[in-house]
Amino acid sequence: MLPTLRQLQYLKLLSDHGSFSRAADAAHVTQPTLSAGIQELEKVLGAAVVERARTGVILTPVGEEAVRRAKDVLARAEDLVQAAKSAGRPLSGRFRLGVIPTVAPFLLPKALPLLRQRYPKLKLFLREDLTGKLVAAMKAGALDAALIALPYDTTGLEIAPVTDDELLAAFPANHPLSAESSVAPARMQGDDLILLEDGHCLRDQALGACGMEPPKAGDEGVFAATSLPTLAQMVGAGLGVSFLPAMAVQAGLIDNLAVTVRPLDCANARREIVVAWRSGSSRGVEGRLLAEVLRDAV
Repeated sequence: MLPTLRQLQYLKLLSDHGSFSRAADAAHVTQPTLSAGIQELEKVLGAAVVERARTGVILTPVGEEAVRRAKDVLARAEDLVQAAKSAGRPLSGRFRLGVIPTVAPFLLPKALPLLRQRYPKLKLFLREDLTGKLVAAMKAGALDAALIALPYDTTGLEIAPVTDDELLAAFPANHPLSAESSVAPARMQGDDLILLEDGHCLRDQALGACGMEPPKAGDEGVFAATSLPTLAQMVGAGLGVSFLPAMAVQAGLIDNLAVTVRPLDCANARREIVVAWRSGSSRGVEGRLLAEVLRDAV
């Protein structure tokens, strides 16, 4: 006997919500029904998957492994349903797309009208988040694809290229280096450096392209910004120097700010924007079509 999809769904919801009552509400069933489903799953597996505690439920080691595998099984089952619904009609119906915040406000305003024009029956659901969270959501089946930037670990993913995005040096308008036609990263190291908060892939991509080590917590002369607009404003206020993607600059990020940008004098001062999806997903054809539209919109 094998576990049913319903039993696996109950276990996943129990893991997500931490209690039988909340998991039952999320599954739209009674608590006894969900509890019975978990008990049947334990009979099939021959081992307990949860332990009841005062603070809620705790997954056993078997339960944790079962949840990990259940997420993949459920994601593939949902892929099957979506593939059947959109057979012969790609990019029609629901499509859940993640986008990183250093791309979303600069590319989507141009891409979304074109996407609506070419695929009017598409129901696009957007989620903006950091790369790590988007990748985890794709692998868990919570997203169909994501618009991310490389280099990044793409193990377990397939990708389709969209565009290359040059990384630029950014200075206050009156900075001595603003007179240069291009700037070597080493010449910026005497200034206070402003970076995005840890977790933004652009932070690591810029440092890696320039051969600079990530700053350690508490390092002097390094400041963190929560977003690109905030970072650009900090540079314009004379608080330091930074790196900005050309895509954002071309979209007007530094308009009306006292900020000067110059090309970086180093190899690979760029990031690659791609559409990514889970390896083996039935949405791969749609991922490639989406990348094609985005390329046309750049």
